[in-house]
Amino acid sequence: MHKINLAEKLAQFDTHWDPKVVASYNGNDVMVVKFQREFPFHSHVDSDDFFLVIAGEVTMEYQDAPAVTFGPGELLIVPAGVTHRPRADHEAKVLLIEPKGEPNSGNSGAPAAAKDHI
Repeated sequence: MHKINLAEKLAQFDTHWDPKVVASYNGNDVMVVKFQREFPFHSHVDSDDFFLVIAGEVTMEYQDAPAVTFGPGELLIVPAGVTHRPRADHEAKVLLIEPKGEPNSGNSGAPAAAKDHI
């Protein structure tokens, strides 16, 4: 029962595509992450993907739908099973919510991030 300062948490690391768990609730991890360049196309079969941009701009690319660009204060939810790829031409800071244990790389075959707690 304490507050979490997202700016302070984001200042603790410089890596990209390396989500850090800042809180947990109802079986979900709340994470902060920095995006730069593009992530591999992937999907999550059993869970939706929640993205809230804190700073910067993110483009969500889809295999079967037009890309969507969103910025600070805007969120996007990718439904379970939808193949997608987040991209940021310049560094973006993002809040993610995923079920505990869900690999950030989905079914892409890329190694999943460790999701350290900070």
